[in-house]
Amino acid sequence: MGKVFILMGPPGCGKGTQTSRLSAKLSLPHVDTGSLLRKNIEDGTALGAEAKGYMDKGELVPAELVSRIIKNRLEQDDARGGYILDGFPRSIEQAHILEGIQNELGYDTENVAIYFDVPTEVLVERLVNRRSCPQCGKIYNLLSIKPQVEGKCDVCNVDLIQRSDDTAEVANARFKTYNESTAPLLDYFSDKGILKKINANLPIDEVWAQILELLGK
Repeated sequence: MGKVFILMGPPGCGKGTQTSRLSAKLSLPHVDTGSLLRKNIEDGTALGAEAKGYMDKGELVPAELVSRIIKNRLEQDDARGGYILDGFPRSIEQAHILEGIQNELGYDTENVAIYFDVPTEVLVERLVNRRSCPQCGKIYNLLSIKPQVEGKCDVCNVDLIQRSDDTAEVANARFKTYNESTAPLLDYFSDKGILKKINANLPIDEVWAQILELLGK
């Protein structure tokens, strides 16, 4: 039976870094909602055009449209043996949508939800000090994952940027939204007996070691 990993955690918890490692380790596709939206828009698909209409107006892409984009991705052959979900589901409503998609596809898989637990004050500090490469997307942190040359990407040697939403004020607002909509999923998945929690307030390799332990690797 294949595994579907649902990676959860508030903004800045570090799940993006671990998702890449997990995808490579298990040879499972990384299904990232944000990347899927951007790709559909870049490719000029009908779904992308519909999503762009909402995003251009500063509106959230409706859950029903997100679900169609997710389903379209999961119908591809590489997802039949399992996949890693990042950024979906974000609410109990979306969890129900995911279950509907999975029932419709009928793959022989089981879900495992992994929650990256980090104190809010630590997350705010991480976000404020986060920098990224505009070319390759590599993420740095001025406190813990510093570039070899200050202000430059190790890979591309271009100037690193700070996202406009990586400020203390915006970060706290994002956590408020997260706690209102996504945090209830913890109880939902716990009730289903599929929730695993890891201490993500540790160095990257120690967080990875916890994930490997969960996998029995």
